[in-house]
Amino acid sequence: MYYRDHFPSHFHAQYNDYEALMSIESGEIINGELPKKQLRLVQAWIELHRDELLENFEILRKGSPNFKKIDPL
Repeated sequence: MYYRDHFPSHFHAQYNDYEALMSIESGEIINGELPKKQLRLVQAWIELHRDELLENFEILRKGSPNFKKIDPL
């Protein structure tokens, strides 16, 4: 996630040379691509941490550096 980023709520996922803009609400790729296995892992992580991701998106969108660390899968 980046400071003062745009809607819809999203984050950037990277794996090797792949990068995808991921929707927090739907778990779908907005732009880019990830290998299928890694996409499924990221989508599972979104399901577990959706509320935290949305909270962090709002915090960072407003420009605050006080976002919360989210546990990995």
